[in-house]
Order: sequence, then C-alpha cells, then structure tokens
Amino acid sequence: AMAGVLEPHLAALRRELRGPAVLSVLIALIAVAVTFLIWRFVQGRRSSRKAVLLLGLCDAGKTLLFARLLSGRYRDTQTSITDSSALYRVSRDKSTSVTLIDLPGHESLRLQFLERFKAAARAIVFVVDSVAFQREVKDVAEFLYQVLVDSTVLRNAPALLIACNKQDVTMAKSAKLIQQQLEKELNTLRVTRSAAPTSLDGSATGGPAQLGKKGKDFDFSQLPMKVEFVECSARGSKGEEGDADLEGLEKWLVKVA
Repeated sequence: AMAGVLEPHLAALRRELRGPAVLSVLIALIAVAVTFLIWRFVQGRRSSRKAVLLLGLCDAGKTLLFARLLSGRYRDTQTSITDSSALYRVSRDKSTSVTLIDLPGHESLRLQFLERFKAAARAIVFVVDSVAFQREVKDVAEFLYQVLVDSTVLRNAPALLIACNKQDVTMAKSAKLIQQQLEKELNTLRVTRSAAPTSLDGSATGGPAQLGKKGKDFDFSQLPMKVEFVECSARGSKGEEGDADLEGLEKWLVKVA
C-alpha cells in the first residue's frame, strides 16, 4: 500500500531528473570540475619549477651576486665555466626557498647551459653590467633575444628581472636608460630577423612577430611574462668591506618564490 502511495511521486521525480534543468546543472558541475583539474595541473607544474636562473654576459657580476645572496660576504670571482646552484631561503621565517642557479656567461657555453635548466625556471634574473652597457648593448640584446624567443620560456613565462648591476660606479647607466636601449635593440633584432628564428631546442618559433606585438615597436609589456628592472650592486659602495646593495633584488625574490 505504501509503495502504491509513493509511486506517483517517484515517477514525477524520475521525469524531473530527465529534464533540461537537471542536465544544465550536471553540465555546469562538469565544467567546474574540469576547470578545477586544469588549475591544479597548472599550479602543480608551476610548483615543480623552483629554480631562479642567473643569466648574463661574462663579467656582468652574476657569480658575485650569487655569493652575496647566499652568504652576504664579498669574494673574488673568476669567469665561470660550469653552473653553480644552492638553496636560497627567501622569507624571514626561512620556510620558503628557491634554487639559485648561476649559469656561465661565456658565448660558447651560455645557451647549452640555459637549454639544460630552462624548463625548471620559475624566474630568471638577467644581470647587466651597467658600466659596460653602452658598448655591450648589442651583445646583451642578442642574448636576451635568444632567451625571449625560446619556445619553453614563452610557454612557461617565468618572471623576468633585469638586474642593472654595478650601480656603485659613477659611470653606471640607470635602469630606465638600460630599459629604453634594450627595447630599441630588441625591436631592431625583431625587424632584421624576418626569417623564422630557431629556438634553443632547434624548433622554429614562428618569426619575428613571436617577440612582442606585430605592427608595434617592441616594449617589455608585450611579453607573456612579467618583466621588472632593478638597480643593484653586488660589490657595494664600500667594496669588499661593505654590504652589497641588493634590496630590490631580494624583495623581488620574495615575491616570485
């Protein structure tokens, strides 16, 4: 008797479950679930990239900067022929860390070492010699261009900091001037390389339009990654006896870690 009483209600419920409203709810739930899984996947990939790469030409000051960040102390350095890596704790409570990797800047070595570590990069610090910049601007732009058109770098879009080093020297160029000159040189490189350039892994990158926006002069805001500039001095104003001036760089490392 009870089953007979409930049967009309059960039939109505079955009809409702087959209705368009329920189908819309199910589709919405599936869409939310898929979005959540994609977000978890992207976050997982990002969290697996814990390296901060130090790049730049020879004698830009990468190795001294590396040493200062880790120990705070000055040390004599020489041109690197291999990579150096160490754990760097960025927060005051020492609970957050990244792996700093200092890569050789010699022209014959820098791309092969970048090839080895680029996929692990959460962020890139591109160190520029602010004193020698005027005579090295074309070489600096050439190396930076090779980094920025690389397919892995474009896909992962690690945060990029241009560290304008050696600001303790009177003749050092400002970060603003360095940014303007680099944008101008990168724009020239993009225009002159009308044929599709090759990325570090040997694949075509799709031509000059890959860097920035087609039809517009290049500037760093057009890149898929966030680009910032800081002025710093790994040597410091008092040389070996004093502290380095790395406050801007250290704050940036906290932010990207």
